[in-house]
Amino acid sequence: DVLPSPEGPVPSVSITEIRQYLRAQGIPFHDGYSCLHTPSLFTDGRVDQLPPPAPSPPYTLFIDKTTGSFLCTATLAEGTWQDFQANVELRHRGVPPASSEEPEEDMCRAREDARCIWDRALPLWELLDEDETNETKAMFGISLVTNATLKRFGVRYLRTAKSLVFPWFSPRDATLKGLKLVRVEKKGDAVTYVEETLPRFDSYRNLFGLPLISRRDTELVLTGWELDALALHQATGVASLALPRGATCLPPVLLPYLEQFKRITLWLGEDLRSWEAAKLFARKLSLKRCSLVRPGDLQPRPLEALNQSLNLTKILRAALPASHKSIVSFRQLREEVFGELVNTEQVAGIKWARFPELNKLLKGHRRGELTIFTGPTGSGKTTFISEYALDLCMQGVCTLWGSFEINNVRLAKIMLTQFAARRLEDQLDLYDEWADRFEDLPLYFMTFHGQQNIKTVIDTMQHAVYMYDITHVVVDNLQFMMGHEHLSVDR
Repeated sequence: DVLPSPEGPVPSVSITEIRQYLRAQGIPFHDGYSCLHTPSLFTDGRVDQLPPPAPSPPYTLFIDKTTGSFLCTATLAEGTWQDFQANVELRHRGVPPASSEEPEEDMCRAREDARCIWDRALPLWELLDEDETNETKAMFGISLVTNATLKRFGVRYLRTAKSLVFPWFSPRDATLKGLKLVRVEKKGDAVTYVEETLPRFDSYRNLFGLPLISRRDTELVLTGWELDALALHQATGVASLALPRGATCLPPVLLPYLEQFKRITLWLGEDLRSWEAAKLFARKLSLKRCSLVRPGDLQPRPLEALNQSLNLTKILRAALPASHKSIVSFRQLREEVFGELVNTEQVAGIKWARFPELNKLLKGHRRGELTIFTGPTGSGKTTFISEYALDLCMQGVCTLWGSFEINNVRLAKIMLTQFAARRLEDQLDLYDEWADRFEDLPLYFMTFHGQQNIKTVIDTMQHAVYMYDITHVVVDNLQFMMGHEHLSVDR
């Protein structure tokens, strides 16, 4: 994915400007947690004849306070702040705003494919015989999840692919918009879950379980995995949703659907990465209403807690408030310090799979740290760093590249070759297969080249961090970005 080009970066808009504009246009709104709520321009009823604000008006249009992007949950129309302003202008001239466009060809194809798979998959509670159902449930570690729960969430099983099938239904009209397939791979004793989504990774924006939420629900638990949402709902009866990409990222386009909740508990997983992600997501969701379940031996992920017969309600009650006061005592830090001592390996960061020697030096990739690689021209810095970043990216570290020296096409070619670990120019028939897999990595490129204004670059990085939950930024290289004459000024 390419971020906005330097010629036309997305003009940033402040929350003050958004509020001033809405007041000037006479559009009523109220303040939400991550968004402003207004009546929709895309449903019937003109802006200048809006109903007076009732106690709970049907405000179905949500404007993101950080970016100004909007989403109408009633019609699924979405766009930038500039698109919103354009639609208001059209409204004043009596021109009806464009409704949400037809989905692109790729999306239509993905939906067709999803529909075919969905029709072939069998409801998990209706397999041929009880033995097959029990074996399948045991394979995924969900023997304790009841058929009633599976039925409620509509989980199916695709025999040919030995995969569980989780549907993505539109909360608006309950049509099937996509699927996630999950299968089990065993390597020795280790069990890994392999996921595949339709549509592709980037367009898959499902909050699994959303159509089951009622308007009256005010408390929610956000999990990092569909099976955790099932376990949680079954054990506690609370409203629970699963994020489409687990602890990797929380796409801002999903925030409007989470506005109705006064309290959100994040229980994303059992490792430190999930804990770090939960703290990051809580900032997006507004710290005031968020609580976090701290990973630990007695607080594993929800499915594991169900399998170990732990009391999930008790774990939820013990969740920590996300907003910290400015001054704390050691007593409040005590548990966190203990957690760091117990998990020294995880605290050291994400290990490189391809560079064991590097793990000895740097221990792992940790957030908030700067690493500088130096070396003479042509010594292989770019080649090495692209492999170093790719190694982490393949482990789910969301990565942003700023290549000021070589262009993105060449950089992507180097990384794709490293990813496939083969000379693709000699095996062009394999290109699409590898390119498809490469495309699913959480990897983004800035489109700057050569000398750049540092403020523009920083703004672009901040935008990427909010939109894609970037945790690793590569700048290659500083000399090219700054130009030679700047180096003497303020190194």
